[in-house]
Amino acid sequence: MSTEQLIDSLKRVLKSRHITYAMLAQRIGMSEASVKRLFSQRTFTLSRLEQVLTALELDFFELAKLARGAGDAPEEMTEPQEHALASEPRLMGVFYLLFNDWQPAQILARYELSETDLTRLLLKLDRLRLIELLPANRVSLKVGRHLRLRPSGAIRAKHGQRTMAEFLAVEFDRHGGNFRFEFRDVSPASFAVVHRKLDRLAAEFNELAELDSSLPTEQRQSIGLVLGMRPWKIGQFTNLKERPRRH
Repeated sequence: MSTEQLIDSLKRVLKSRHITYAMLAQRIGMSEASVKRLFSQRTFTLSRLEQVLTALELDFFELAKLARGAGDAPEEMTEPQEHALASEPRLMGVFYLLFNDWQPAQILARYELSETDLTRLLLKLDRLRLIELLPANRVSLKVGRHLRLRPSGAIRAKHGQRTMAEFLAVEFDRHGGNFRFEFRDVSPASFAVVHRKLDRLAAEFNELAELDSSLPTEQRQSIGLVLGMRPWKIGQFTNLKERPRRH
C-alpha cells in the first residue's frame, strides 16, 4: 500500500469527521500552515503520522484497512436503484446483508431463502450495478462503503416513517441499547458545534463497522443508530402557545 493511499485515507477521515486542518494543528501542536504542507507535500515522517493517528484515535492497522476499502465507487444510489430496492423488500434485505460483508452462502445458512430465489435476487442486484456477481457465487460491491440514502429517495419515502416508528417504539434499555432525548435553549453557534459532533459520531460509527467487517458474522450484530437535531418548540407537548413576536 502506497503512502499516497494512506494520506488520502487520512484526508477522508478528517473530512468525514468535519475536522479542519486548523483543528488538527491545535491537537498536535503545529501551525495550520505546517499541517497543510504535510498533506499537500505528503512529507509525513513515521513519528508525525503516529502523532496524527493518536489525535484521531486511530492506529496504523485501522488506517490501512480504511485505505484498502476506499475507492471511487458512488456514495449515493441512483433513483432507479433505490426504487428497485424499495419495491422489493427481500431484494433490499439481501443487499443490506451483502453491504455488511455477508456472502451468499452465509445468507442461505441463516435465512429462509431458497438457492433459486437468492440467485434471482443476486442477478437483479448485478443488473442494477449495485454488486458484481463473481464466480463461485461470490459478490463484490459496486457502491461506496459510506453509502447514503437519497434525502427524498424512494426508500425513505416508502419505508422511512414506518421503520422509524417501529425502531423508536421498542424499550431501548431492555435490549442493551441507549436512548437520550435532550432539549435545551442554545445559541446558533452551539447548535452548529453539536451538529458537527453528530456528523463526526456518524463517521466514526461507519469507520468501526468497516473495521469490524472482517469478523465472522456470528461475532457481529445489526445496530441501528439514529442521530437527529432540529429546532423544537415545547408547545408540542405542554400546550403552551407563544405570543406573536413584535418586529
